[in-house]
Amino acid sequence: MIATNPTQFPELNAVLEDLVENAKRILGDNFFGAYLVGSFAVGDADIHSDCDFLIVVNDPLTPKQEASLRKLHNEIPTRPEHWAKHLEGSYTLKNDLGTLDALGQDWLYIDHGHREMERSPHCNSLEHRWSLHECGIVLSGPDPKTFTAKVPPEAIRENMHKSVQSFLEDLESWISLEGIAWAQRYAVTTLCRILYSMETGNIASKKESLLWATSHLDQKWSGLIHKAMEGRSLGFNPDELPSPEDVDATRAFIEYAKDRAISL
Repeated sequence: MIATNPTQFPELNAVLEDLVENAKRILGDNFFGAYLVGSFAVGDADIHSDCDFLIVVNDPLTPKQEASLRKLHNEIPTRPEHWAKHLEGSYTLKNDLGTLDALGQDWLYIDHGHREMERSPHCNSLEHRWSLHECGIVLSGPDPKTFTAKVPPEAIRENMHKSVQSFLEDLESWISLEGIAWAQRYAVTTLCRILYSMETGNIASKKESLLWATSHLDQKWSGLIHKAMEGRSLGFNPDELPSPEDVDATRAFIEYAKDRAISL
């Protein structure tokens, strides 16, 4: 069994319970705990969110355990449930979480909607480390604060300063700003989260960051930010194109964010 109603979605809770029970079966005594991080932990997750999880193990996975986990995650996205296709997470050693020394190292990872696991640092980020320690949702296991390192505000600020300078290059390495409206809205939302974190040394949900931005950034960006908020309900549609005006405004907003970062 997992914690009672860890999310507001009964279907997702059932998928998570199945995931945790299968992980326990495969890992046996190597299983330490299972947690939600990301949007569901930080807040304001909705039907368009991915469900980010971390499963913590005591010792390195054996070849047999890894093979069984790969088989499990190859099968889950084939199920008909919406949330079976939107689980995203990693398997990590408990000792990796006790300090920030292992930050950025590869963990065994499954991307949402994918069936093949890979080695990736995706979940081994300051953001996920922060959300696990500060507000991680316990599915099974001890309180994360008892075994995870606290992420200091200065580390968050430093990381966000680096992220904003390479933001456009990083974004366009995997999605087209001009080709998909979702990418344009994602860019605005992510920049607001970056600016929020740079100025507060904290991490907030997408909605909270957007609301903060409307009252703390230059008012010339209010229209762009409100459109990003309103467009959240549209979800990801690969055929929806952004308006050229919104793309131009987003590119200008990126430059504004970079300049603001330098001044902080």
